[in-house]
Amino acid sequence: MRSAGWLSLSVAIVAGLTVAMSRAAEAPPAASSENASATAAPPASTVPVTPKDAAPPPSVTIIGASDAHGVLGRDVLSAANEGMGRIVDVIVDRSGRVRAAVIDFGGFLGVGSRKIVVDWNALRFGKIANKKDSITLELTKAQVAAAPEYKEDTPMVVLGASGSLQPLQAVQ
Repeated sequence: MRSAGWLSLSVAIVAGLTVAMSRAAEAPPAASSENASATAAPPASTVPVTPKDAAPPPSVTIIGASDAHGVLGRDVLSAANEGMGRIVDVIVDRSGRVRAAVIDFGGFLGVGSRKIVVDWNALRFGKIANKKDSITLELTKAQVAAAPEYKEDTPMVVLGASGSLQPLQAVQ
């Protein structure tokens, strides 16, 4: 029982010393009477000054768990319920707008697969409440198989749902 009393007393002393030292660090040093008149500073401004590099607090948006889900790694099926591959990347333009998805198509266990790019509007997300739910692509397996392979840092062909190919215009 005595050790618990000593422990409580020690904690109280350390806490008191910590508060006293922090208050002493915040208090301005007392000026000597002979230097007080020569170095008197004008009264401090009442407007709080913030450092130049201080950022404003970020905005916060709350999205319900059933309202949005990640798409990377999701299985993609055709409208006929054929396996088309998995989404492995998302293509955005310079303004940050999502333009297309990269799908790892074909092959078995990663062997013989290739990446193709499909227009974002060709994807239907329907019910993707959990990671096992798939995304539907409005293209046939034959259309996707005929698409050229995507290679990073090269011009890409984006396969659209309507069957028409349009160039991805660079934002100037």
